[in-house]
Amino acid sequence: MKKIVIAVLCALSLLTTISGCQKSDDKPVATNDSAVNQTADDTTDKEAFDPYLIENVTSVPKKYIDKHNNVDYGTIDEDVKYYSETAQDYKMCNVLLPANYDKNEKYPVMYAIHGWGGDYTGQIHQDSYLQILYGNMLKDNLTVPMIIVSVDMYTDKLADKESKTEEELRLCYDKVIYDIRNDLMPFIENTYPIKTGRENTAIAGVSQGASESLATGFIHQDVIGYIASFAPDPGVIPTEFYKDTYWNWPVMDDFEITDGNEPYYLYLTVGDEDPWNVETTLYYGEVLTLNGIKNQTDLVKGYEHDGDFWRLGYYNYLGKIFK
Repeated sequence: MKKIVIAVLCALSLLTTISGCQKSDDKPVATNDSAVNQTADDTTDKEAFDPYLIENVTSVPKKYIDKHNNVDYGTIDEDVKYYSETAQDYKMCNVLLPANYDKNEKYPVMYAIHGWGGDYTGQIHQDSYLQILYGNMLKDNLTVPMIIVSVDMYTDKLADKESKTEEELRLCYDKVIYDIRNDLMPFIENTYPIKTGRENTAIAGVSQGASESLATGFIHQDVIGYIASFAPDPGVIPTEFYKDTYWNWPVMDDFEITDGNEPYYLYLTVGDEDPWNVETTLYYGEVLTLNGIKNQTDLVKGYEHDGDFWRLGYYNYLGKIFK
């Protein structure tokens, strides 16, 4: 979808507070110290493993992009239907089960949210980039066995979807924040062998889905322990970006941690050639840091707002969660 580009009113000094890095096959992302200040207690079950100490890469090795004959990419339960009280209708999701899936074992779960105009099939379908990336990484023990649920962001009466204006779609998308917690998560936990608790629950999203994942992670921080937001749109907290448009409608007043529920890993990233969301992403990272919330916010050179960048974000994220 083509967005309206308007002048950015936020101070440009924000751009200098987050470090960037050159896209290459072997050069790691330089982590900005101000973006990872830790203020919450250090006495969690995840204390032994600190994902912030592992440098992010700026290019996914080709072997993890390509499909290989000797790799088990798991299985996909497609078009899984559940009833959403939030939508007052049935919704669907796709569920990726890892290689060597055993229903007698329990697995952590990651919820993945698509971008504007997409649906639950975009990131998880047969031979999708996320299925192949995850399968390759799992084979080389770069990540852990988990169940990945591809979320449908549209949360309203399905029959009305095609008649919605873009402003109405934005409101329907925002309702996914509550659908995930109140409807989808209980369904997944009752249907699949899921490890419960925030230490076993992650969320990630791209573009508009990145905004929803960031908001969902904070609003439901008591049950979600890992948050990733890849080139998020405005609308999470108040900003001056895209002012007086539906992109600017905030769902939260500010970023706040309650009851010691700081994320085990909070990751925001954007490509420096992204035509829409560089300033927004960096602004979120700056506010998080000013609020004393530990995060990693990366500006990566040479990437736009597309599948290549989503793959990079997931590659770094999947290597750090549930460890």
